[in-house]
Amino acid sequence: MATFHRITLKHGKEEALLRYHPWVFSGAIHRIEGEPSEGDIVEVYSSHNEFLGTGHYNQGSINVRIFSFEQTKCDRAFWKKKLENALNYRKLLGLFESKDTNAYRLVFGEGDGLPGLIIDFYNGTAVIQCHTYGMYLLHQQFAEIISELYNEKIHSIYLKCEETLPKKFNGQIHNAYLLKKEKENTITENDCQYFVDWENGQKTGFFLDQRENRRTLMPFCKNKTVLNTFCYTGSFSVCALKAGASLVHSVDSSARAIELTEKNIDLNGFSSQGHLSFRSDVIEYLKNDDNTYDIIILDPPAFAKHLKTKHSAVQGYKRLNEAAMQKIRKGGFLFTFSCSQVVDAVLFRSTVIAAAIQSKREIRIAGTLTQPPDHPVSAFHPEGEYLKGLILQIE
Repeated sequence: MATFHRITLKHGKEEALLRYHPWVFSGAIHRIEGEPSEGDIVEVYSSHNEFLGTGHYNQGSINVRIFSFEQTKCDRAFWKKKLENALNYRKLLGLFESKDTNAYRLVFGEGDGLPGLIIDFYNGTAVIQCHTYGMYLLHQQFAEIISELYNEKIHSIYLKCEETLPKKFNGQIHNAYLLKKEKENTITENDCQYFVDWENGQKTGFFLDQRENRRTLMPFCKNKTVLNTFCYTGSFSVCALKAGASLVHSVDSSARAIELTEKNIDLNGFSSQGHLSFRSDVIEYLKNDDNTYDIIILDPPAFAKHLKTKHSAVQGYKRLNEAAMQKIRKGGFLFTFSCSQVVDAVLFRSTVIAAAIQSKREIRIAGTLTQPPDHPVSAFHPEGEYLKGLILQIE
C-alpha cells in the first residue's frame, strides 16, 4: 500500500465522512503531517485514528475531496475501474448505443466518485475538464484509459482546464488535444443537429444537462410563438422549431452565442422567417419588447456560485421570472431554470412563487425539471443536484 500524507480531523468532525460526504473543509482539520502540495493524494483520519477516506489535497475552503472511502494504491488500475464504472452506467442508461443522441456526460464529478473531474462525449470526441489540480495531474492517464475503453469510437480527446483550475496556475496549464484524428463537431439529439465548439465555447461546449428538458418542451410548441432567453447555442430554439413552433425568438447578450444559434438554426434547415435572433440583455429585452409569447424559456447562467452571493441571486431570479410572466399570453407556459448550486430546489420554487405573486397572474405548476441521469447525484452529496426547473402555466 502506498504511503500518503496524513490528515487528522478535529474531534467530532468525522461525522460527514462517516456519512460518505466527500468534502473535508479546512475548519475540520486538526493536523496535517508533512507538507502536501496542491493535488497530492492524502489519507484522512479521525481524532481516534480511524481511517476515513483517500482524496486529493487542495488549498482553499475545501481542503480534501475524497474519491475513495477505502485505503487504496491509487494506481492506474484504480482509475481505470472508476472510468469503467462510469461508462458501464451510461451503457445501462442506453446512451452508449443510443438512436436518440451521440453525446452525453461520461463523468460527473462526485456523482461518479471522481470529484473535480468532468468528461463529456461528443460523437467521438471526449472533452476532459478538471476542476482540481489533482485530477489535472492524471489527465494523461485518463486520456489513455478513454482510448482503451472506446477503441474505434473515439477519434479525439481535448483537455480543457484553463478556465476551471485556480488562477495561480494561469500560464502553466493550456487547453490542448491529447488525441486528434478526424474532428467531427456535430452531434445529434432528439432528431436535431448541433454544432459543438468545445475549443472556444462555454463549459465543454454544449449544455448536455438540458437534453431531457429540451425533449419535454417539444410537445408544447406546435403552432406556438416561443421566446428562448439566454439562448447560447440555440438548442431550445431548434427543438421548438423542430416541433412546429410558428415563430421563435432567441435572445442572448453574447455575440458568439447569437452566432452559434444562427449556425444551429441553419444546420437544421429552418428558414429565417420562422426565427429571429436578438443580441440583448435579457431583462432589457423583456422590458422593451412589445411582443407577447405562448412559451418563454428562462435558462440563465448561475446567478450565485458562492453563499455570499445567494441573496442577490435570489433577487435576480425573482426579477427575471416576474418580467417573463408579464410577457406570456393567457394560457401560455414558462419553462424556468436555475443552475446555481447554492440555490436549492425549495428556495428556487419559493423565489418563483414570490415572482408569481408580484406578477398578479394566476399560475399553476405543471411540472418540475432537473438534470438527466448521465449527471447523477450521489445520495451522500446532495450538492450535486444543481439544475432545478419548473413548468408554469400562466393565466
